[in-house]
Amino acid sequence: MSERLGVLLAVISSMLGGTAAAVTRYLVTDADPITLGILRWGIGFLCVLPAALILRVRWPKRGDWLPVAALGFCFFGVFFVLYNIAMGYTTAARASLALSTLPLQTMLVGALFGVEPLTVRKSIGVGVAILGVFAALASGLAAAPIGAWRGELIMQGAVLCMSAYNVWSRPFIQRSSALGFLAVGMGAGAAALILVGTLTGSIAVLGTFAAPQWIAGIYLGVFGGAFAFILWVLALKRTTPTRVATTMTVNPIAAGLLATQLVGEPFALNLVIGLVAVFAGIWIATTESRRA
Repeated sequence: MSERLGVLLAVISSMLGGTAAAVTRYLVTDADPITLGILRWGIGFLCVLPAALILRVRWPKRGDWLPVAALGFCFFGVFFVLYNIAMGYTTAARASLALSTLPLQTMLVGALFGVEPLTVRKSIGVGVAILGVFAALASGLAAAPIGAWRGELIMQGAVLCMSAYNVWSRPFIQRSSALGFLAVGMGAGAAALILVGTLTGSIAVLGTFAAPQWIAGIYLGVFGGAFAFILWVLALKRTTPTRVATTMTVNPIAAGLLATQLVGEPFALNLVIGLVAVFAGIWIATTESRRA
């Protein structure tokens, strides 16, 4: 039951991440990648830290603070700067399609470091889910922006950062708490982004935002930042990195649906067929028998 709850939390997190991709695509013409990172993780940290203090969570041990902060910098800093750059070259759906390769990279990184063995059923589930994503977004590939391949290539580099975060996070979460781990990592990433933004002038861009940009930015920070990643680390605490990562295939579906409304990206009926395949893949990957 704990494993299935973890997968459910990861699915909800991935759906929120998909809507955040569409919102990022909406904001990317008004702000640079550093500004978007400051907005998302600055607001996110302001939500996560009070919750951690009120709930009196268990914080990482003193010896774990440096590696937890390094993981936070890698993920909330490097990953999301690359993510925001990628969004400037391609559509929300195509960028999220590239992001959906996360389960494959997580499986490979996990197997490489001996964290989680590969199984046939798990591999089939991930493959089915990713094929579902390709089917869902195939009709939009021909209408991609010029140079979209740059965004998808950059997103692959970003995915490698997230794969490492998924694989190496669980021991630190288990030694402390999901919320304590998240607060330290997100705080480290946000602090690094604010420092870079101050030195480069990116933080000053926030002063040019009008009401629509601030509404989108607050959604990005609260739901795409704090809430989505509270659910993500809770999921990592309850199940394996690959099973959590498999739910990322929901991300491009949510991104594509919302992007049709925010930035006019095309919608295709085969998204529904792809969504069925995505959930079938998740079911296959997450219902392996205990004997296996």
